Amino acid sequence: MRTNAPLRRGIQRFTGITQEMVDRAPPPEAVLPELARHLTGRVLVAHNASFDRRVLRQAFRRCALEWPEPPVICTAALARRMLPLQRERRLGALADALGIEVTLAHRALADAETCARVLCALFPRLCANAATVEEALSLLAPRGRPRSRPRPRALDLATAPASLPRLDFAQLPRDPGVYLFRDCTGAILYVGKSVSIRTRARSHFAPSARAAHGVAPRAEWAAHAAMIDYRSTRSELGALVLENRLIKELRPPGNVRLVRRDDRLCYVRCRLDIPFPILEVTADPAAGHAVTIGPLHSRRLSLELVEQLDSLFGLRHCGRRLPRREHPSAYGQMGRCLSPCLGDLDPNLYRRRLDGALGLFLGGGGCGRRLLEHVEGQMREAAAQQRYERAAWLRRRLRRLRFILDRLQGVLEATHAHPRLVLAPHPTAPEPAHGELFWLVGGRLVDSGPNGGELDELERRTAVALTRAGRAGELGAHVPPDEVDEVRIVGAYLASHPDTPQLALAPPPGREELRRFLGGGTAARSPRR
Repeated sequence: MRTNAPLRRGIQRFTGITQEMVDRAPPPEAVLPELARHLTGRVLVAHNASFDRRVLRQAFRRCALEWPEPPVICTAALARRMLPLQRERRLGALADALGIEVTLAHRALADAETCARVLCALFPRLCANAATVEEALSLLAPRGRPRSRPRPRALDLATAPASLPRLDFAQLPRDPGVYLFRDCTGAILYVGKSVSIRTRARSHFAPSARAAHGVAPRAEWAAHAAMIDYRSTRSELGALVLENRLIKELRPPGNVRLVRRDDRLCYVRCRLDIPFPILEVTADPAAGHAVTIGPLHSRRLSLELVEQLDSLFGLRHCGRRLPRREHPSAYGQMGRCLSPCLGDLDPNLYRRRLDGALGLFLGGGGCGRRLLEHVEGQMREAAAQQRYERAAWLRRRLRRLRFILDRLQGVLEATHAHPRLVLAPHPTAPEPAHGELFWLVGGRLVDSGPNGGELDELERRTAVALTRAGRAGELGAHVPPDEVDEVRIVGAYLASHPDTPQLALAPPPGREELRRFLGGGTAARSPRR
């Protein structure tokens, strides 16, 4: 951009900035040294920051000044990450969505103040997902780049030794677990898991091997592999959980994706930390204070289930952003939404309706049955009051809900409402003593370990697990962001292995019940529907 170029008429019409205003402004040589002093040791915040950074870097170059290279946080990227349902991300539209009043636009100081207020509005959500500036920059990185922290080292084929010690696969067991490839210095190159460690580790170097989904091409790390280590587990689920934890802890350069996601699964979730919460269908469980239902196998049927619940309980059908309207939306005019967008709705009334909808999916299974009974009760009540049109509407809803529930496969209950002890079996040894125990309480994996067959130890760890996660079954659970991966991994495993032995922990089981479960892996399970 040339500093002395006159403003085009289109720019003047769009921004309202005239050539006279530009002529009165101080030259770049007078303001850039002061700007450099302010940027040194600080974070630059801008909206669509890539443009501002490029223009400033060019201006510094023209003035023969060194660009201070400050870390940059883009409020547009921040909104894209923290407000995914907000489609319009212009500065003015974003400020309006956050309830920030903008009186002047396309002026340097006014836009800077608006950008700062947008940052302040989104800052608590950013802090909940990133503890440092480095983590914030990684979180807001473009989707095409890895969001993880910088990897400890890069692989360079030019530095690969000509001959490496031959890998000894014979030492590896055929048990489930995790294997780790290392280079000559012992640094971790790649972490993988399998139900048979020896077979899977050997397959990376088979002549017909190809780069697997989520694995870097062989030439990028296999040429450096000099040693192989392993950690055995007693179940496939244990290998999945351990692999996820090791990849996040070690950040090996050979692992492109941290977690393998089953795209066929989805969740119905409700974040309770926003005004007038909504039900939404997503691929991941919710982090923070929320209710998560699932996993479920059909996104289409899950979306239809959410629409039915919204209409039955008068919940919002719009996104997380709460628009302000002078008149009710179409759903509000049809009596299918309480219309909090008008600004005069009692939040307690909305929360009671929301609690009524979410309460159907809490505690003891039978969630689909409870939902159908609720609609039947509403239908009979409407008929008794001679509100026949509403009764007919509810009857149609009831018929459609039966269709949805009959075909919706998965776990139709809140993840935190069913505290349980899971006994994942060994893939080759069917005896329960060879399996692995997992304590799922409050929607989280709070403990795990091999089935040692000791009843006293099982009682103690069960009591500790229930104490750590707090009371099970109350509305909402708090899942830290770094544990969402584990929630998805465990949920996907149980959804694909419905015969896995599980023991309900609410109410806490007695000693004899634990003994039977420990010995035979059988227990009364909460019904899924």
